[in-house]
Amino acid sequence: MPERVRITDVSPRDGLQNEAGIIPTAEKVRLVELLCGTGVDEIEVTSFVSPKWVPQLGDATEVLRALNRDARGTPVFSVLVPNAKGMELARGGDAYDAIDKVAVFTAASETFSKRNTNATIAETVERFRPVITEAVDSRFAIRGYISTVIACPFEGPIPPAQVARVARMLATLGPDEIDLGDTIGAGTPDTVKAMLGAVADELAPDEREWMSHSQLTLHLHDTFGRAADCVKAALDFGIRSFDGSVAGLGGCPYASTPGRRAPGNISTELLVKTIHDAGYETGVDMERLAEAAAFAREIVAKSRGSVG
Repeated sequence: MPERVRITDVSPRDGLQNEAGIIPTAEKVRLVELLCGTGVDEIEVTSFVSPKWVPQLGDATEVLRALNRDARGTPVFSVLVPNAKGMELARGGDAYDAIDKVAVFTAASETFSKRNTNATIAETVERFRPVITEAVDSRFAIRGYISTVIACPFEGPIPPAQVARVARMLATLGPDEIDLGDTIGAGTPDTVKAMLGAVADELAPDEREWMSHSQLTLHLHDTFGRAADCVKAALDFGIRSFDGSVAGLGGCPYASTPGRRAPGNISTELLVKTIHDAGYETGVDMERLAEAAAFAREIVAKSRGSVG
């Protein structure tokens, strides 16, 4: 029996947040519904971030309200909550019943953290304490993102030991999962393995139990066409949980450089194919995934045309 690998599709949140145009709520809901039929384990549906900063996701409550929990199938629904205000919105009103997991985020780069959150790494982690307490009270699972785990657009390469230190800071708060993000797609198989080794040794030096229980997730961007090779290296290392974005949508809006759009995530299609080709299973239906990808490309193309 092939070993199972867990797949999270982040396209409704990370895939759409960097678009110049606003995707209609109904189209976001339809994208999530299509993803529900693919067999992915989790869908990151939206973010409770200020519409002032990310207007593309200003309809978070409306999207979650429109999703029929009973009809959606089995995927976990997760949402990003950047601070206590975001958590308050996630817990309140009609959105609450649709949410299974909340995610918080920090960075391995001080410069990136300050530009992204207007706070140091230590300050972001402190901000998470009340958020995580409320998440536990609400019986939400908790994901902790660390961005720029390979390189930062401002600082350059990030030492693996630095990523490990941030992972330890985050782990002390008790998240169910730590998600390691190669924000600008700088990773190679060797740098990814070096980073994973440092993090795993810091969190569980004896048994590396964070890995074996799928508590470490890898989030890759495919800027230079190396993401699939990095997936293979991570599988060999023992990682069994990955993020993808259908149709390769997205990229962090804060990682762009002058005159160049931020790179996209590894497509969920390429991610799943790479995992299957390596001899693992995911439970993902590739035909249905292709349908979701086609719809994602359609709504994004329409949105870009409206602001062109």
